[in-house]
Amino acid sequence: MNWLDETLEELAQRPAIGYLSGHAAAAEPTAVAALALVAHGRVDVAQKAADVLAAMQQPGGDVGVRSGETPGWPTSLAICVWSAVDRNGFSKSIDRAIAWLLENRGRPIEQSDNFAHNTQLVGWAYAEQTHSWVEPTAFAVLAFKAAGKGDDPSAREGVAVLIDRQLPGGGLNYGNTFVLGQLIRSHLQPTGVGLLALAGESDPSQRLLKSIAWLERSIGPETTPLSLGWALLGLRAHSGLPPHADEWLAGAAARVQSRDRSSFKLALLALAAKGWPT
Repeated sequence: MNWLDETLEELAQRPAIGYLSGHAAAAEPTAVAALALVAHGRVDVAQKAADVLAAMQQPGGDVGVRSGETPGWPTSLAICVWSAVDRNGFSKSIDRAIAWLLENRGRPIEQSDNFAHNTQLVGWAYAEQTHSWVEPTAFAVLAFKAAGKGDDPSAREGVAVLIDRQLPGGGLNYGNTFVLGQLIRSHLQPTGVGLLALAGESDPSQRLLKSIAWLERSIGPETTPLSLGWALLGLRAHSGLPPHADEWLAGAAARVQSRDRSSFKLALLALAAKGWPT
């Protein structure tokens, strides 16, 4: 049995997982595992994880990092799971979660010479009532698209945030582009997440092409599992996978299995092997 089959079998036995082996169940790992199962055609098994996320949903519509905990940025990933598993069956959960996202967008801040990005554009944040960050904004855009609401004005502004935050040489940082005149470095994970959310979007500025090219030349066989998983998901959504992607995924999975055996990391690699469910 290869690493992929072994991972899918393990995930099928555990409807809720944590970030590391033996850790408490958390919303993000559980959602990624469910999406991996859906991508590989195991929707019936993913239903169990979707039910777990529905049980974690608070009366206000948010799904916290763990049951009963804040902040609620994983709400977006829960929407992606419910939409992929059974949009009609989870319609009430989705509607409540979308309403929560609309009420808990990021906050603009006054434009300043200290920041090069457009601080008036509003996306989503890790913690409510704070300035928008790349990954929460990307997850929210993915959620709106999954729920069939990709044309909502808030989702369109989220897309604008992700394009605006592209760095001059390509790629994305977690939030900023320049700070106090200093160019911020691109990072693999937020670039992959951002590009995934921007699948199918047009960009006359050509920033996306630079980010795709940056990502293609920045990953390789030694890229860490989480960065590799998100990077390949982002590339698959635009230019397709690099020639050695399968080898890189197998190598990353072997490293996880020999080290921390994180089901979350393995689930993300399994998802990257197939692609984000649409």
